[in-house]
Amino acid sequence: MKADHVMKVIGNGKITLNISAHGELRVITSIQDVISLWKEGAAGKIAVVEDAGTTTLGPILSKLAGVVCMNGGVGSHLAIVSREFSIPALMGTKIKTDEPLDRRQATIMPNGGLEGLLLVSDS
Repeated sequence: MKADHVMKVIGNGKITLNISAHGELRVITSIQDVISLWKEGAAGKIAVVEDAGTTTLGPILSKLAGVVCMNGGVGSHLAIVSREFSIPALMGTKIKTDEPLDRRQATIMPNGGLEGLLLVSDS
């Protein structure tokens, strides 16, 4: 029997919590993206940001399943606030694909110590 979703590792970074998050990736590049996601409903989504602070994600942060940030570390403000909400964040993430990420099913998961992985569905 074939699994519905085969997951593949496409990135790694520093994880803020030793827990996994599963959900739909949503690439956030503007305040308008945040507003759209707020109106749509952010629950179960994993926000992907280049270098967003908590001010940008503030309206939706507590509803997110997880955060993937390309910059920053586990001591950054976004990492600290996401930990307070018990939302895992993958910080300083290095993405190893050119494939579009928006609206893909994904998992953030610990990989030992402070290391974490970003996996996406192959289907």
